[in-house]
Amino acid sequence: MGAITSCCDSCFRSRRSHAYEPLLLENEREAVADLLQFLENRSTTNFFGGQPLTALTILSFSDNVDLQRSAALAFAEITEKEVRQVGRDTLDPVLFLLSSHDTEVQRAASAALGNLAVNTENKLLIVKLGGLEPLIRQMLSNNVEVQCNAVGCVTNLATHDDNKTKIAKSGALVPLTRLARSKDLRVQRNATGALLNMTHSDENRQQLVNAGAIPVLVNLLNSVDTDVQYYCTTALSNIAVDGGNRKKLAQSEPKLVQSLVSLMDSPSLKVQCQAALALRNLASDEKYQLEIVRTEGLPALLRLLQSTYLPLILSSAACVRNVSIHPQNESPIIEAGFLTPLINLLSFEENEEVQCHAISTLRNLAASSERNKGQIVKAGAVAKIKELVLGVPLLVQSEMTACVAVLALSDDLKPQLLEMGICEVLIPLTNSTSVEVQGNSAAALGNLSSKDGRSAMDDYSAFNDVWEKPDGGLHTYLYRFLSSPDLTFQHIAVWTIVQLLESGDAQLFNNIRQSSLLIPHIRQLAISQPNSPSSSLGSGGRTHSFDEHDGGDGQGEITLLARRILELVDNDSEALHQASSTDPVGSVTGSTASGSYRASSLRGAKERDHDELRKSLVEAFGTKDQQGPA
Repeated sequence: MGAITSCCDSCFRSRRSHAYEPLLLENEREAVADLLQFLENRSTTNFFGGQPLTALTILSFSDNVDLQRSAALAFAEITEKEVRQVGRDTLDPVLFLLSSHDTEVQRAASAALGNLAVNTENKLLIVKLGGLEPLIRQMLSNNVEVQCNAVGCVTNLATHDDNKTKIAKSGALVPLTRLARSKDLRVQRNATGALLNMTHSDENRQQLVNAGAIPVLVNLLNSVDTDVQYYCTTALSNIAVDGGNRKKLAQSEPKLVQSLVSLMDSPSLKVQCQAALALRNLASDEKYQLEIVRTEGLPALLRLLQSTYLPLILSSAACVRNVSIHPQNESPIIEAGFLTPLINLLSFEENEEVQCHAISTLRNLAASSERNKGQIVKAGAVAKIKELVLGVPLLVQSEMTACVAVLALSDDLKPQLLEMGICEVLIPLTNSTSVEVQGNSAAALGNLSSKDGRSAMDDYSAFNDVWEKPDGGLHTYLYRFLSSPDLTFQHIAVWTIVQLLESGDAQLFNNIRQSSLLIPHIRQLAISQPNSPSSSLGSGGRTHSFDEHDGGDGQGEITLLARRILELVDNDSEALHQASSTDPVGSVTGSTASGSYRASSLRGAKERDHDELRKSLVEAFGTKDQQGPA
């Protein structure tokens, strides 16, 4: 504050010496005197109203540069010590000083405005009163101090959502991008911080890209400053949310992935976290899924996954989930040692998003390879799922049951899964409050029941063991699905019953044939005519289509399967003998997840070759998770 006192003392002394008397108006001399007095009692003085503000305002609007400097310096120091919501009477003199041609006045005024811009209401009023235009002019200044303060003020203003579009349209992005390359680290930090604040909406991101920000941000990933690295990494992560921007990044920034992979080894935890999130968003595209593995990104992701810091665990788990979508990455991820950490995260009760990412990754890893499925089961995934699934949140249940449905596609694993008692937890979940969990559990049971032409699946005693329990058992579950108004549920039920009848197991055959719950519904379905589709599954009002034998809506396939069931049970022992040698039908795969951390959504069935009498439901669900950007 010494500079302010000195300047005011100089002006005050001029009243006595008369050296500058012609240059000072009477009200200016009085304002100088008043300000000196107020500064003597600054700890008890409110400079944002009354006589103190009047004195500062008079000096601000003076034609005397020395008086303007005194006012600007006073505003800078006052706002450094105290920030509150102010009105136009405070901002008008500061904004007037901001337009001064004097560098010292500009520097102090922009500092004062930046301090005031910490307050939420002030942010809006500054932009409303036209504060962006002089700030842009100051960003173009040759003075580093002026640049730094002006950019810092814009950074603060850009933290309010209502200001971001106005800043983007004001012409500020081009000078901000230029100043991000400044040799002065303070300017660089403020500029990259401002650019980051502008990346939180689609429109602003696009304007930022058009202003040439991408190559600047990518280049600054190699900065020695942690804050600059953080701002640029986070900004690029936000930019990579948009598919069009990812395409531009892929075309123009060949070193981006390598730089982000390197930053996952940064000494800064926040930089590591944002680097993993940026890679996660990039990995929404196939090219980046493969490139992350090629550039040795897996070891760093594995290290972060095993961290004790939740943001690191969450960001790396989300990234690995996206990377695992590509079939070529399944085996490399398993070979890199991810199975045990992922299985351990299934019981990460502190955060269900972590659990969802972990189980979805395991499902992805199991999608394309029998060997991978076997490794996942051997590593303990199914045992852990069985232990946890009845007590985890619905979203996690949905992912877990979908994973079991995928694993149950394996011919070799079905007997092992049944022996582990997986049906004991799947059956209760077919009566879940979530249709996704119901459908996934039913799909898993259906896949377990399918013989698929194998000799390995000869023992169906596990299904007899759960016929009446738990929770009403397999019997009650099939009845619920048969009587459901949902065509998908009906379809899964009749398809599963065909598998059980064709197993050749006499006890199962008798259980079904003698059921007063199942057979009446099956007879009704066998005479049903195709009608309008009805599906309660999935989200967003989506319906589920089927590739039907009759080109219809799903009812035709259900009718054919119901008739096949009646043919088997009505022919009694002869049908049982025929069933044991009949070529089995296809399988139901686990559901996919749509959007960020969402429940799985049932997919339409895909057609496979069937015999003349029926077509089975081959895929009621998609196998691969399709997690998108954050």
